[in-house]
Amino acid sequence: MNRQPVQDHGITRWVEDRPVRHTTAASTPDATKEHHMPTLRHEIGDVLRDMRQRQGRTLREVSHDARVSLGYLSEVERGQKEASSELLASICAALDVPLSTMLREVSDRVAEQEGVIVPDTVPDELTVGLEGETGSVDLSTLAGR
Repeated sequence: MNRQPVQDHGITRWVEDRPVRHTTAASTPDATKEHHMPTLRHEIGDVLRDMRQRQGRTLREVSHDARVSLGYLSEVERGQKEASSELLASICAALDVPLSTMLREVSDRVAEQEGVIVPDTVPDELTVGLEGETGSVDLSTLAGR
């Protein structure tokens, strides 16, 4: 299998080419489960690489600032190593990007691959009748619904 770059909203992510398997409904118990599940370490690596490249920085610069070996950072970006939360926090700090921002981008990519739509805002049907004079929504009232 080869990994190929795919452009999506100005962000490059890498996806694996998979050989096409021709199956029939009889040979596959549940044909709907045929889609590819994303590997979290690959998505994290792709997002970190994209963030680094958008800043025009080299692996060497980021590895130095994050106090991580260049080889290990390269393996993380390629999805070959599963980075600890401490290491991810160090890399994000070196990139001057909040860990939550990186994780949000990873989450959005995984959701997209799963075909899940995650809204960025509270749906209108949940805010009807909850707006105060300032136009803001008291989210604590949503829990009581």
